[in-house]
Order: sequence, then C-alpha cells, then structure tokens
Amino acid sequence: MKKLTKVLVLIVLALGIGFGANAQGQKIGYVDSQVIIDMMPESAKIQQDLQTYYSELQAELQAMATEYQTKMRDYEANSATMSNILRQSKEKEIVDLQGRIQEFQANAENDLAAKQEELSKPMLDKIKAAIDDVVKSKGLAYVFEKTVILSIGDSAIDITSDVKAKLGL
Repeated sequence: MKKLTKVLVLIVLALGIGFGANAQGQKIGYVDSQVIIDMMPESAKIQQDLQTYYSELQAELQAMATEYQTKMRDYEANSATMSNILRQSKEKEIVDLQGRIQEFQANAENDLAAKQEELSKPMLDKIKAAIDDVVKSKGLAYVFEKTVILSIGDSAIDITSDVKAKLGL
C-alpha cells in the first residue's frame, strides 16, 4: 500500500511538473541510472566488498547458530538429570542466545544496507555530478529516472548516453 502511494505521488508530481514544464516550453530529460551504475568500474568492487562483508556477517551468524545447536543438544541430552536451578539456567542461556541471534540478524540487515550506502555514495555522487553537468549543458528543466516514468513522450530527451560519455564509459 505504501509503495502504491509513492507511485501515485510520483505520477501526480510528474504530470503536474510535465504540464507546467510544457506550458513554459521547458525541456525534460530522463536517464536510466541503472545502466550507468552497471557500467561504472567501481560497481564491481562495491559488489565484491559487499559480498565479503555479507560473508563475514554470515560466518558470525553461523557461529552463533552452531553454539545454539550445541547448547540445545546438551540441554536435551542432560535435562532429565539436571537440577531445577541448572535446568532453568540452561533454558535462560538458550533463550538469551535465541534473542541475540534474532537481534544480530536484524542488525546485520541494517548494517549491510548502511555498508552498501557507504560504499556506493562516492560512485553515486560522481554519477549525480555528471547528470547535473549534462542537465546544464542541455538546458533541461527536469530529469527523471527512466524506470519510474510510466510514459515517455517524444519531446523527452534521453540523456543516458550523454552521462555515460561524461563519465568516460
């Protein structure tokens, strides 16, 4: 539902801006930034670094899962002979470990997203600067991302190749 609302807002904005821009004779462009990102030399390094970071997080999670399995096997094998206080202590350990695993998983997702943003920011800034340069040189009033436009009119200008050239791709 949230996604649909965002799309509708984008459509309304695009239509409103489009009508206003056409009424004033302003030029509108669009760019397929994913094509540019895929061609950037930094993109492969970013993906490799993210994969390495993801593998480190997975290894840590696997170690926690192994610890959990070991504690569970030990508990199941010995719970019948444990005193109440020891059994409660082991149960609390297991529950606490489950909580730590769940917290780690949630934090790992956030950390991975933050790492991706951190690694991608310099490349995205470079792309944004190239887009800004092309916008100025072509005298465009607005530039939209191609993947979020529902319809592209004949008068819209595709600046993807100009941005690639600006970046030396």
